[in-house]
Amino acid sequence: MQYFQAVQQGKKRANEAQMKLFDIAGFAMLTLTTKKKDGKFIPVGEEIYSAAIKKPEGYVIILVDADGYTKTQSKDLEKEEASKIYAKVRESGIEEFPGKQIAIWTEMFDTIQSEL
Repeated sequence: MQYFQAVQQGKKRANEAQMKLFDIAGFAMLTLTTKKKDGKFIPVGEEIYSAAIKKPEGYVIILVDADGYTKTQSKDLEKEEASKIYAKVRESGIEEFPGKQIAIWTEMFDTIQSEL
């Protein structure tokens, strides 16, 4: 797959996740549309899992693919607000990401949804 095709397909998948989070939280930022595997760019996966991370600026609710690549994220939140939004995400039927780490751009973050 050519890079342009990977971006187009990944954008479609990430936009779908973004709209789901937007409907639940009232805001959502698109993050990754592609990932690199075996030296090649491929689109983010079709699957949508939920997770939460803690950054110095606050808690972030994210939707990721099966490999933990973030498709969309909330803004930085206080813990109580993040907990409420994460509960709504789970109630919507989006499964919890089973992994321990997710990727946003070039950074890796430990998942902390069990703390919410």
